[in-house]
Parts: sequence; C-alpha cells; structure tokens
Amino acid sequence: MPSSLAAVLFDMDGTLVETEEYWGEAMFELAGQLGGRMSAGARAATVGTSMAVAMGVLYDDLGVTRTEAQMQADVDQILDVVARKMTERLIWLPGARELLTAVHAAGLRTALVTTTPRRLADLVIAHIEAGFPGGGPFEVTVCGDEVPARKPDPAPYLQAMAALGVVPEESVVIEDSLVGVTAGLAAGAAVLGVAGLQAVPPAPGLVQCGSLEGIGLPELADVLAARHPVDAALR
Repeated sequence: MPSSLAAVLFDMDGTLVETEEYWGEAMFELAGQLGGRMSAGARAATVGTSMAVAMGVLYDDLGVTRTEAQMQADVDQILDVVARKMTERLIWLPGARELLTAVHAAGLRTALVTTTPRRLADLVIAHIEAGFPGGGPFEVTVCGDEVPARKPDPAPYLQAMAALGVVPEESVVIEDSLVGVTAGLAAGAAVLGVAGLQAVPPAPGLVQCGSLEGIGLPELADVLAARHPVDAALR
C-alpha cells in the first residue's frame, strides 16, 4: 500500500449497508397512496439524490402535482417509514464490513459522507459503531442536511476531506450511485464505484467493481493509482 493513500471516504446507502431497498419500499408505498405505481426507471433515478429531487422524479413519473405543504408531508412520511425499517433491520452489503474493518485497522483516515439526513443517518452510524469496540470507525460524518450543496456537487466530499485534513490526491471515495461518483470525481478524489441500482458510465479516475467482496487495501491503492481514464472492472 503506497504511503500516498491517506483517507477513504465511504457513502452509506447502497454502499456499506442495504438501506436503498427501504427508500424504494417507502416511495412505492407513497406512490400507491397517490393513486399510481412508481416505475423501476424512476426509482433508479432517485438513488443517491436529495429528497427534493426524488420527489420531483416521483411526481413526474405519476403525473401528479403537489403543493409545497403536500410535498413536505410526503417527505416526512418517507423519512418516518425508512427510520422504522432501519431500527427493525440493517444489513451489511457483501464485503463492506470487512473493508471498513481493514481500513480502520490500518489507521487510514475515514469519513462517512451521505445524502441521508442526520436523524436517519445516526441510526445507521450507531449500528455500525456497535460493531467496532473502542470507538466507531469514522473520524468524520457528513450528512445531507449539513452541507451547502448535496451530491452530485463536490461540497460534501470537500467538506469531509477538509475536516480530515487530507487532500483529494491521497483520498479514495467509495460510492454506488451516479450522483455520488460524480461528486467524488468533482472533488478531485479517485473513486471506486460499486455496482448498484444505477448504471455508472466509465470516467477518468473511476474504477468499478461488482461488489466490495475481495476489495482490500491493495485494491484501494490501485484505485488511487488509476487516476487516468479506466474502462475496466476489478471484478
């Protein structure tokens, strides 16, 4: 592992833990209450986005118009449903816990950077920290309601790197969505893209993999080294 690899910044939903299905279930439920059914394409388009963007996609897909007050009520309903599901069950994605453990044990700087609001993210963070005796694996956590602009803007990752005291050239971002990958690349970091609900096209500085199984420190070092156009998969 080259000494230039100093920090790993993790997305949360769909990257470390299987919470994306909870957002989907909540949105499908709301769509039914609004008299329609959300299409698979629309659902995929909401992955990694803010609630405002997700609501816009849902309403356009259903062909409905909602007032600001109605949209806020819809958002509150979705957040409540997702929060309930998170407290009932939380599942690590394949290889995620092992990679986070290896990164933490190696003493690399770590951050969790998510579009999820703090009140929901803290439920997941508490679950993750419970598996790391002596303190959680993240030095910094940045949530969607704590940044000047959300992904795909680079602001969340720039904020996390500044808090860690690292520069993009020594940082690897791990993401599963197009908006997340875009944010990481725009922040100047190397990005490991994990296959999820969205197809992410090849881009300079991006290495893609099918899952985090088998991904360790040497593979992260390779991602950092591959800051030129890459059209190949690790798996």
